[in-house]
Amino acid sequence: QVQLVESGGGLVQAGGSLRLSCTASGNIFSIDDMGWYRQAPGKEREFVASISTSGTANYADSVKGRFTISRDNAKSTVYLQMNTLTPEDTAVYYCAADLGYYSDPENAILGDYWGQGTQVTVSL
Repeated sequence: QVQLVESGGGLVQAGGSLRLSCTASGNIFSIDDMGWYRQAPGKEREFVASISTSGTANYADSVKGRFTISRDNAKSTVYLQMNTLTPEDTAVYYCAADLGYYSDPENAILGDYWGQGTQVTVSL
């Protein structure tokens, strides 16, 4: 099967930085877009950033100029560098990937997959 595992979350003071990582593993044969979403307490999950295979990035307005998404295709890994963090950035951050994998040698499955989430807490 497929796993997306995030790391890098934690507690940071306002104005600080964190770098999130997410690595996809399994019998994967292709990864298209990868991205990050977040969900704050009592709110719906929202888009943060995405990046295509060629490196084209898109950002939510709320993080433009502060967050940078990047990826290492050879490592099946996507990163989110978060700078100038504010308490409003506090949320569980989820990695997502549009990918294809072999469930067995004769069956290829395509779909969107999610990580388990990593907590980011920004204090005053």
